[in-house]
Amino acid sequence: MRAIRQEVLGGPEVLHEVEVERPAPSFSQVLVKVRAAGVNPTDWGHRAHGIFLGPPPFTLGWDVSGVVEATGFGVTLFKPGDEVFGMLPYPFGVGSHAEYVTGPARAFANKPANVDHVQAGALPLAALTAWQALNDTAHLQAGQRVLIHAAAGGVGHLAVQIAKARGAYVIGTASANHHDLVRELGADEVMDYHAEPFEEVASGIDVVLDPISGDYSPRSLTTLKPGGVLVSLLPFAPEIPAAARRLGVKAELMLVEYDHQGMTAIADLVTAGRLRPVVAATFPLAEAAKAHALGETRHVAGKLVLTVA
Repeated sequence: MRAIRQEVLGGPEVLHEVEVERPAPSFSQVLVKVRAAGVNPTDWGHRAHGIFLGPPPFTLGWDVSGVVEATGFGVTLFKPGDEVFGMLPYPFGVGSHAEYVTGPARAFANKPANVDHVQAGALPLAALTAWQALNDTAHLQAGQRVLIHAAAGGVGHLAVQIAKARGAYVIGTASANHHDLVRELGADEVMDYHAEPFEEVASGIDVVLDPISGDYSPRSLTTLKPGGVLVSLLPFAPEIPAAARRLGVKAELMLVEYDHQGMTAIADLVTAGRLRPVVAATFPLAEAAKAHALGETRHVAGKLVLTVA
């Protein structure tokens, strides 16, 4: 099968297409013929720095949408021919930027019939991150106020929709050229982070979803009401938990996990028309390096997706 591989860490140019042996499903696994696979910031982070995976060689990619080709011993959820989408176990189950991939059956859910593989392939990692942050970590309730940073980004634009589906009042931060999109997705308010410090405008917040960290973490704490929670997707400074306690709030650091129940909930929202990915651009598998280069500009609203013929 064809796969995108790298032997060294570096820029997008280290990615190249190779021929490798097609995997076979082991116990409780499915083999999926990949039709589309999203590209996420964690992909280019691992390509350049290794992060969790260490040194190459490896094939990147955690998002998958495709068709079950074969099932391993003990799998009852799916049969060959089923259309599925899901996130491979993060971080060590990596490898979806290829023609075929294996993963735990319970990393997948049935693909919603009202979206194609490109749209489905854009969802898993980012949507699961938003779902687990808002639902499982922050326990977001109807009527609460949620502040979502980078609200036009891969996680952010899906978090806006998930929060609205849960009945929250949503405030997003985004550059001015993305405000119309964020409002269209359901945000009640949008702030231009270039024009005004968000902490001087937002207050009485129950939940902050922060995919940026850095100085956003201490600034976000000050927007929370007593009992509120900051959910960060990147490590924050060591003093943040103590600062949160002094303010009577919580600071949580979350790493996304593969999750059949979460993927099923996401599929239900998609089927109901309450969640849709914004696909900024698609690239054929062989042009994965171009997708990485575009993503690293940090000016993309929504998701980038690789397509597999």
